Amino acid sequence: MSAEFTGPPWATDWTKLAAEYRDTLPAEVRDLIIEAVTDLKTSRHPYRDDHLDTTKVSIEPVRSTDPRGAHVLYFDRGHGWLRYTFVHRTAEPQIVIERVFWQ
Repeated sequence: MSAEFTGPPWATDWTKLAAEYRDTLPAEVRDLIIEAVTDLKTSRHPYRDDHLDTTKVSIEPVRSTDPRGAHVLYFDRGHGWLRYTFVHRTAEPQIVIERVFWQ
């Protein structure tokens, strides 16, 4: 662990259920998820979409009353989403992907 603040690319972790569901999806959908998560990991701030390719992904908070809480990242023109939180630590901040859904 470093003692100084780190920035993008952010570390990413998946809950077991999210990873298991992701792994059951078709390969082309998994590729879309990888692209979306890569955009998120390399963004300046994972809770703002100001530096994301908004033609591919969009972000919004799960609850508008909790802007620092869980967020949803939509991908595949809204056919899929993933719910994540950003653990904003001074050393090694991390994105935790809690759920994935695709229809």
